[in-house]
Amino acid sequence: MRFVLILLCLSMTTAVAAQERRPSHCIALAQTPGVTFVHKASYRDPVEKHSVRISYLSHASFLIQSDDGIDVVTDYTGFIGVTDLVPDVVTMNHAHDTHWTTNPDPAIPHVLRGWGPYRQGIDHHLDLGSMLVRNVSTDIRSFGGVEEKGNSIFVFEVAGLCIGHLGHLHHEPNDAQYAALGRLDVVMAAVDGGMSLDTATMMRVLKRLRAQVVIPMHWFEDWTLTSFLTGMSEDYVIDRTEGNSLEVSLRSLPSQPTIKLLYPRFLQDP
Repeated sequence: MRFVLILLCLSMTTAVAAQERRPSHCIALAQTPGVTFVHKASYRDPVEKHSVRISYLSHASFLIQSDDGIDVVTDYTGFIGVTDLVPDVVTMNHAHDTHWTTNPDPAIPHVLRGWGPYRQGIDHHLDLGSMLVRNVSTDIRSFGGVEEKGNSIFVFEVAGLCIGHLGHLHHEPNDAQYAALGRLDVVMAAVDGGMSLDTATMMRVLKRLRAQVVIPMHWFEDWTLTSFLTGMSEDYVIDRTEGNSLEVSLRSLPSQPTIKLLYPRFLQDP
């Protein structure tokens, strides 16, 4: 009888563990300031231990790489360059066809769409061990109206960092959405000035998120980027160092909030 009870307890423990989600460490954690960025020359080089490499590919697509070899591409359109690299994870949003594809490479293990059934949204909580990928649904403009929960902000928790990609954000998040995002150390934000959010609203969103590193994306003309940088310059250091990538860790986060300007470049194998 005692043996049966032990087996029953073990079975119940296993079932509960299978249902539990690893909690987000990005929600309600204090920020950890650091010193400076470390840059790498190639996306093929190993990522420094306890660091993350972020490479700007095009428009709203970034390659996020962990030190143990996980490759993620945001707002995946089906093309990341002349390369044989197959990402482990891709995220997509369907506000415009420059943020998704109907035919993702079938070799990609995890294709995360930022939308679900109409107006119902979708819930992602992909635990890859060293990286957790989750989302917060947001609304988008659609056919002159609003599609509730039609897009997502994706959050990547890796190497102790909380990295957010705001996607094609069309409205300021509400209090519940801000709370669901939690702390963000690095955030990629569209600064087109109107196709997503107007510049004033995007600046307000970023100042509330209080990420130590902001990476502008989704800019079409220099004047929209210049307007954004000018508006943020009183509160943020502007880093215009040339390059399309950076490596960052908890230790190397800048001591002052910084806008890191990356210049997009598709991947190209040697």
